[in-house]
Amino acid sequence: MTQQFQVGDEIKIREAFPPGHIRTPHYIRGKAGVITEILGDYNNPEELAKGIRDAPKKTLYRVRFAQKVAWPDYDGPEHDTLDLDIYEHWLETK
Repeated sequence: MTQQFQVGDEIKIREAFPPGHIRTPHYIRGKAGVITEILGDYNNPEELAKGIRDAPKKTLYRVRFAQKVAWPDYDGPEHDTLDLDIYEHWLETK
């Protein structure tokens, strides 16, 4: 499968709130980060939760966010980060 994004790309998490089993945390939607790793292609857990097992696989990325981006009230060191694994269909070009 061809990845839409590469390591080092600046991205934004889609700001969507669909019902059901969603693996992307609410608190990170709409926030900007950087791709740090391409983890591979996997079945989409959002589709698996609905019993859909034959859908095309989705690329999973590790995305790094500044803690201050994820949690605006964070008062720790500026260099602190949060890494999350996010599927490609949740990512947008920043």
